[in-house]
Order: sequence, then structure tokens, then C-alpha cells
Amino acid sequence: MMLLEAHNLKLYIKDRLLIDAERLQIEKNDRIGLVGRNGSGKTTLLMTLAGEKVPDEGTVKLNATYELIPQLKQTETSKSGGEVTQEYLNEAISKNPAMLFLDEPTTHLDTNHIEWLEKKLINWQGAFVLISHDRAFLDALCTVIWEIHDGHVKIYKGNYSDYVNQKELEQQQQTLAYEKYVQKKRQLEEALKLKEKKAEKATKAPKKVNQAEEKKAKPYFAKKQKKLQQTAKAMETRLEKLEKVEKVKEDPPIKMNLPNEETFKDKIVLRVKDVTGTIGDRTLWKKVSFHVRGGDKLAIIGPNGSGKTTLVKKIIHQDDDISISPSMKIGYFSQNLNILDREKSILENVRSTSKQEETFIRTVLARLHFFREDVYKLVGVLSGGERVKVALAKLFVSDINTLIMDEPTNFLDIEAVEALESLLKEYAGTIIFVTHDRRFTQNIATRILTIENKKISLFEGTYDEYKQDEPQDQRNVEKDMQLLLETKITEVLSRLSIEPSEELEKEFQKLLAEKRKLEKK
Repeated sequence: MMLLEAHNLKLYIKDRLLIDAERLQIEKNDRIGLVGRNGSGKTTLLMTLAGEKVPDEGTVKLNATYELIPQLKQTETSKSGGEVTQEYLNEAISKNPAMLFLDEPTTHLDTNHIEWLEKKLINWQGAFVLISHDRAFLDALCTVIWEIHDGHVKIYKGNYSDYVNQKELEQQQQTLAYEKYVQKKRQLEEALKLKEKKAEKATKAPKKVNQAEEKKAKPYFAKKQKKLQQTAKAMETRLEKLEKVEKVKEDPPIKMNLPNEETFKDKIVLRVKDVTGTIGDRTLWKKVSFHVRGGDKLAIIGPNGSGKTTLVKKIIHQDDDISISPSMKIGYFSQNLNILDREKSILENVRSTSKQEETFIRTVLARLHFFREDVYKLVGVLSGGERVKVALAKLFVSDINTLIMDEPTNFLDIEAVEALESLLKEYAGTIIFVTHDRRFTQNIATRILTIENKKISLFEGTYDEYKQDEPQDQRNVEKDMQLLLETKITEVLSRLSIEPSEELEKEFQKLLAEKRKLEKK
């Protein structure tokens, strides 16, 4: 069953053509992930398909009921991002629409709530179009990927990983096509030079002939020269008409000299001894001791409000009972981007704290997709995602050997996150980072530090190993029960707001009591 059809769709921003899509269709049970760079038009297209925006050209025909979940902003401080998203989703699903349009639904969510949302959408019977920068989320849910690139929508079957594999195959095919193009061009150029030389020699009469024979030979050689020139001209035309194939761009390798590299590698550079985490009277985590070695890539994960940022700040400020090696030189990335000067260019900002050569700095900026003249743009005119990339580049090339980052992938599109990953994989220094991005953790971390239920635990190994090792004990059962209770409470609240009754009120109070009991436990 066809739920939606769009034909000859054109969407503009002022005079710029943002989207040019000849035909888009959504069928029953389609699960579509919409991807593309920041500013490529993902939200504009979603809003147009959902009937919230009129297309500049073309038509959108909706043949079924739908619900739109827009990008959520936390306007109510008493509720967490997870609670707000749960309410929106439960309300939308309770209307039983044929389609859902979801714009970045995992924003503000911790890993537990992202996994709750995944389960909810996996079990939901219907079609959806989903914008997300969370690759693991797209992998778990999508069966089709729509990619917006240079204004066009290209469709790939499968989830996000399938899409990446298909893109890699396209790149390999382009590399082969480029090699064939170069070989053919070289052959034609060499053949052309040979014909031109032969044509040039054709005017010269052979030596040791008399005047009469030379006179007779001239028309023959003139005719031969003309024929060779015609052949050369035909080759030249073939060369001009040879379809040009662009060379696939390869990332230049990154190798930088870090301060004290020899003295800190694999040595203990950070010690945390009997440290507790508190905010006012509230305990975030109980007494804990651990250490970090030079070259470790440590992910700090846990629910929102568990104390991840508090731990990071204790390390940066070197609180009591936290000691660092003299060889450790720390650079800190936070979301307020206070290390940037808005009045200076990208290059000036990044170069200001670096001892690296400008060529190397430009290489790092190119890896983050700031090419050629881009580096002279003022930071003040950049988008939020671009500023994050500049701050990360500035930190990366600074005279440090330890990167501490709090949610570095926020505001970055998938392409930028993958570019950052490629830099961090090659980084020889220590990395300590807080994130809810599971794929980022999976690709970077060599150790996992979890903060949960007021306890810090350290796992020696990668995120994949951590997930495989995670015991299905009472703690996990309680976590699932808590999420289930929160879902039930949200559903009952929605029903109470529509049809208040004594029976519903009793059910609500009973659920609240169960939740409090579980939290105390």
C-alpha cells in the first residue's frame, strides 16, 4: 500500500535549490533513515513530506494518517529529555497513525532511553521516516536509507551499515573507472604525439633521389601527410570527448609529535584514589579508585545525571586525591566552545595554540572538511556544528598529549563524526571522553568506565567486549522494570489528561509508589 507519493519536488532557500527530487515514495512498513550533512535540507524535506511546509515546486500526496515528532527543545526544566521524548512518542503512537515522521528523536537522551526508544519503534507496526545522527540507532531500525547529497535524494536498501558498504563499493568502482580513464587518456595522448611526428616527417622527401623523382614524390607525401593529420585530428577529438572521471580523494595520514610521548606512553599518568562524587546532599557515586595509562582511550558512560561531567571536571581541576603525572598535558573540550575567538578566522584560531607546521594544521582541517579558502572564514559566521569542528581541531593540534572531551559528537552530522573518529583512531595520546553515542564509543574506546546506581565500575576492553560481558543480573532486570514503569506512568498521565477518573488516579498513585520503592532499592 502506497502511503505517500512526492513528484518533481523542488525546495529552495532564497535562490538556492536545496532539494531536487523527481520521485519519492513511502510504502506500508517502510522504515526510512534520512541522512546528509548539516544544512543539506533533511528537516526541510521531512516537514514538506509531513505537510508542514508547502513545496516550491512539485506535489506531495499523503494517502494515510501520520504523526510528526519535531526536534524537541527542553522548555520544561522539571522533566528530563527522556521524559519529554517518551511523552511525545507515546502520545503519537496512541493515535495509531500509519506513518511517523521523527526529527532527531534521540536528542537529550542517555543510552538507556535511546535503547527504550529503539525497542518501542522496533515493536511499532507502521512506516516511519527518521532523521538521526546516531548510526547505531539507524542500524537497529532502518531498512532503507535516503541520502541527501548535492540537492538530490539517493535511495539505498538496508540499514546504515549496508549503506556505508554500498558507498564504499561505489568508491571502489569510481577508483577503477578513474584508473581506466587515466590509462585511456595516456594511450590516446601517446598515439596522438606519434601521428603528429609521422605527419611532420611525411613532408620530407627521401634522400638520394633525383629532381624528377622528388617532384613526382611530393603529391604522394602531401597526401600521406594530410591523411596522418586527419587521423591525429580524430584522435584529438576522441581525447576531448573522453568522459572525465574524478579521482577519489584519499585522506592524508596524520602523524604528529606529542610532548613527552616517550615518557608517558603505557605509563600510569592519572591516579584517582578514594574519590566520591556529590552535588549538595546528593551522592552521585560512592568512593572509587582507578588509574589511566598514557595512550588509553577511556569512555565514560552512564545515565543523564549520574555524574559523568562532574568526574571529568574533578580530573581537570585535579581535586583532592586525584594526581596526574608531570608528563601529562591536558586539553579540554566542552560544549560552551570558550576556546574560540569569534572575530578570528578558522586558521588563526587553530594555529594560535599549536606548535605544528601550517601544512599539518591544514591537513587536519581538511580531514574535518575545511578545504582551501574555507580556513579564512571568521568563526563568528560558522554554524554550531562547524564551530564544534574548529574547537576540536584547535584542541587536536595543541601542545598536549591528553584529550578530555565532554559530548564531542553533539551538533555534528554523521560525516563530521566519522571524520573526527578517523583523527582520534590515529591519535597516539590519551583520550578521556563522555558520550551517549554508542557507535563512537565502539570505534574509539579501549576501556569503559560506567557510572550507574551510584557506583563507578571500570571495564578493561572495548565497548563490544563490554556489551558481551555485561551480566544479565538483577541490576539489569531492575533497569528494565524502571523503564517499563516510566512508560506506564506516561501512558496513564496521557489518559488522565483526556478522561480523568478515580480508577486512573488510583492506578497512577500505585505506579508512582512502585517507582519510588524501586528507586530506594
